[in-house]
Amino acid sequence: MEMEMQNESAYEYYDYEDNQTSSMLCDYSEWGPSYSVIPLLYMLIFILGLSGNGLVIFTVWRAQGKRRTADVYIGNLAVADLTFVLTLPLWAVYTAMGYHWPFGVALCKISSYMVHLNMYASVYCLTCMSYDRYLAIVRSSSSSQLRTRGHMRASLTVMWLLSALLAAPTLIFRTTKHEETSNRTSCVMDFSLVVTDKNKESLLVASLSLCSSVLGFLLPFLAMMVCYWFIGCTVSRHFDGLRKEEQRKRRLLRTITTLVMVFAACWTPFHVLKSADALSYLNLAPDSCAFLRFLLLAHPYATCLAYVNSCLNPFLYAFFDTRFRSQCLGLFNLKKALHASPAILLACQKI
Repeated sequence: MEMEMQNESAYEYYDYEDNQTSSMLCDYSEWGPSYSVIPLLYMLIFILGLSGNGLVIFTVWRAQGKRRTADVYIGNLAVADLTFVLTLPLWAVYTAMGYHWPFGVALCKISSYMVHLNMYASVYCLTCMSYDRYLAIVRSSSSSQLRTRGHMRASLTVMWLLSALLAAPTLIFRTTKHEETSNRTSCVMDFSLVVTDKNKESLLVASLSLCSSVLGFLLPFLAMMVCYWFIGCTVSRHFDGLRKEEQRKRRLLRTITTLVMVFAACWTPFHVLKSADALSYLNLAPDSCAFLRFLLLAHPYATCLAYVNSCLNPFLYAFFDTRFRSQCLGLFNLKKALHASPAILLACQKI
């Protein structure tokens, strides 16, 4: 389905696919436990994401006049993640109520839009950060004109505008639907405004889903991999043969690898499942009960894993930075305590 990040119920999912008769004969009763597990996971992500990203935003705001380019990108990344996690309590209630949406059409549209806006803005912000690091490390001698505040503001403006544009279909097509038989109101995508033919509708759903995975994951991820590949090669050459810098070299390369791999680990399962679901609309994937059941059972947990990235970002992209960590500790007046206790300071430096 087109980016069904808010996991419609089994009944909605397969009633919508009324052209696949075999799906109607499958048993999806195992999906029930998700009604209690998923809301708890959403609320945990909400608490961690709200506190972590809120702290990052406050730290960046307090550091006026001392901000580096990376700090500005980190702040924008935290804003994107924070706007998303603020919607999670709504989706937790939605799931806990058996996918009944009691909040009206406006919140259905806005909340869904925020989820998609975060997906695009986060990955594009990470791509901008990766490219900025590429310029700073690989092209350090010739990139001064490309790393000005003016260019940074322009790239952030383009990033937000592009993200808002790509997330627009959700704002347009998301709506509420009331089912008389089950007395439930669902927050779903409705393409009846543009297509009425079921085959054309399936083609539209699959196209939007695949495009969102390509533009919102595959291409940005490949761009990040290319940037970090050149960064890694440059760092390796720069520190080659310098034993005293060997530990620093390993730590830097490990950090770069961690940033890329955690992002991939969080988002790859979701986009793989979503793409497999899109292919099923085109009859290019198995339509057996086992395959359809697997998609339905795995999708909400893959979605939660993708959402976890919004909790990890403050730690991976902010607290890995010694300077940023020092600023955060300063907010709680912990710097004096750390300097007063060499043991604690040594422990923090090893993190």
